[in-house]
Amino acid sequence: MLDRALVEEVLTAARARGGAFAEVFVEETASTSIRLDDGKVEELTTGLDRGAGVRVTHGMSYGYAYSNRLDRDALLEAADAASAALRAGEPGSVLDLRTLEGPLTNAVQRPAGTVPAADKVGWLRELDDAARAFSPEVVQVVGVYGDSLQRRLIATSDGRWVEEERPRIRIVSQVVAKRGDNIQTGFHGPASCAGVEFVDEHTPRATAEVAAKRAVTMLDAVPAPAGEMTVVLAPGMGGVLFHEAVGHPLEADAIDKEASVYRGLVGTKCASELIDGVDDATIPNGWGSFTFDDEGTPAQRTVLFTDGVLQGFLYDRLRAEKDGVESTGNGRRQSYASPPVVRMTNTNILNGAATPEQVLADTPSGVYVTALGGGQVNPATGDFVFGVSEGYTIEQGEATTPVRGANLIGRAIEVMSAVDAVADDFDTWEGVCGKDGQSAPVGSGSPTLRISRITVGGTGG
Repeated sequence: MLDRALVEEVLTAARARGGAFAEVFVEETASTSIRLDDGKVEELTTGLDRGAGVRVTHGMSYGYAYSNRLDRDALLEAADAASAALRAGEPGSVLDLRTLEGPLTNAVQRPAGTVPAADKVGWLRELDDAARAFSPEVVQVVGVYGDSLQRRLIATSDGRWVEEERPRIRIVSQVVAKRGDNIQTGFHGPASCAGVEFVDEHTPRATAEVAAKRAVTMLDAVPAPAGEMTVVLAPGMGGVLFHEAVGHPLEADAIDKEASVYRGLVGTKCASELIDGVDDATIPNGWGSFTFDDEGTPAQRTVLFTDGVLQGFLYDRLRAEKDGVESTGNGRRQSYASPPVVRMTNTNILNGAATPEQVLADTPSGVYVTALGGGQVNPATGDFVFGVSEGYTIEQGEATTPVRGANLIGRAIEVMSAVDAVADDFDTWEGVCGKDGQSAPVGSGSPTLRISRITVGGTGG
């Protein structure tokens, strides 16, 4: 993407006033986005975005500047601007740039860029038809397709030279069902770092039917019960809870700011002994997977919990160097216009020994949650509230009546310690995580798991 001699010149300019290290992040991203609303193509966008960011660090502070031009003048201007954040000091050195290579994490069989846009529109029309065919009560369908190919170059003054391609593809169905004045919505949006072979595995029809089923099912929902009770989370949903309520407080910046409920608890039992949790960027074609993070650190599988005991935190370079540990490969950024921050990749609760049928059959009463909506978490206390977008009452070991208006309310350590059953049917949920004004694709996963006691906020009896 850029000549090495030019990159070395930029790194040298960035270290003109010293600093701990300098870094150049170069990006070129080709993307396609299509939105089909009620059978009409409302938006079809293709584009190519490129640019570079230059960072110079000194302790926990840094200077950062970026440009959407990749010519020598623009890059040297960015380097000078980034270095201006430092007080004048002795110029720093730039080591010989050595190419780092790792295993191919996100293999592609059929690149999305080779498929005509008309075929992609056709997938959304298939999605629209399938959702409407599901039920006459389906009144609105929105389909969204997106793919991208990000090419990245990361070079650092301590000699790293990393080049990597990241493919992404996603298809989303949002369905509205109506019966009289009762209106409900359903959503489903599988995603992967892969090519269009992903669409063969997650067909537009199947994606539409999941969303349509959710919307139509919720037309029969009754007000959710309220109070403390047993909750069973369907596969994938425990991962969403784990990401938000547990994962964010384990990010080293939250620890550093003394804004994490887990600060000082490494080696302490903070969850049920049934909980084994990891953050894993090495999962082939995972939504949050890569070979190197956005600082040029190799992707890792970081163990967070073993038998409920907290094992450690997630680090980028700055916090790792401050704490005298190795980075866990969790330095990520939205684009060349943003500096890296500590954030999760694919954060999962691992399989247990039970079967999902056993877990449900052994639950006399409670709520069975099959889809979670938005929520709020306070990392400092672990307090959280999550909306339930699809759930059912549990009666005598069976999921029966759909419920609406439910919220799950609790504290991370208490709720994770109350898990008393973990099944063996691991599944994932793909989302986009927001933090510090940046967004990044993340994966969350879990098998079916049961929380013995948690507060359910509802409007029913």
